[in-house]
Amino acid sequence: MNYDPLTPLYELQYLTYRDDLHFYAKLAEGAQSVLELGSGTGRVSLHLARRGARVTGLELSPEMLTRARSKAAAEHLDLELVQGDMRNFDLERTFPLVIVPFNAFMHLYTPADQGKALERIYAHLEPGGTLALDLYVPNFGLEGVLRHEGETFFDPDGSRTDVFVLQRIDRVKQMAYTQYFVDTADFDGRLERGFHTLEQRYFTRFELEWMLKSTGFESIKISGSFEGAPLDSSSYFMVVQARRPSSSS
Repeated sequence: MNYDPLTPLYELQYLTYRDDLHFYAKLAEGAQSVLELGSGTGRVSLHLARRGARVTGLELSPEMLTRARSKAAAEHLDLELVQGDMRNFDLERTFPLVIVPFNAFMHLYTPADQGKALERIYAHLEPGGTLALDLYVPNFGLEGVLRHEGETFFDPDGSRTDVFVLQRIDRVKQMAYTQYFVDTADFDGRLERGFHTLEQRYFTRFELEWMLKSTGFESIKISGSFEGAPLDSSSYFMVVQARRPSSSS
């Protein structure tokens, strides 16, 4: 999907999201370089670069890349940002760590696309290198109900933005369609509504394990939190780590 129109809303919603940063920062401590796929506006890549990591971010959306580059320049961070598709990229080098944070893998909608991306990831990992990603557990709320989930944002000019969502789940295709109604009221009471749709393909644990094993990954670990808690019915996240076999295997 084209993420450009969603970029301003994404920035409002997740600019201060930090739940995953410690997890990826810890992994990056032992890696000489890191490749982030679906790097967005730079939330994770910038954090790792601030901590001294050498990071390359791959992002499909030109608008998101523009924002990430602006942030990196403002902080004088050495961050390589590349426009590309995780299904067919070739950076002509390998990395000890490849990360796909914050549901980015869920923008691959078919088994063919998922397989292509995993093959590209595998090819860009050093022998013995690690892949890490996180996805949300598919526990959905009421479908077909317009709801406000507590997302209200205030601008210095006095305007207020409220975000409402309407969700539809296709359980045969394992697709979640989330419609966003973004209402902004200015200081004079004038209301404008923006409308966006987010498409995501959700996964089950054993489906993920099979995909990773079929690609050649080993030492697969799937946790239910960024702190390593077991995955169970109360988990909000699936946090995945897998390794490309070393050359001596």
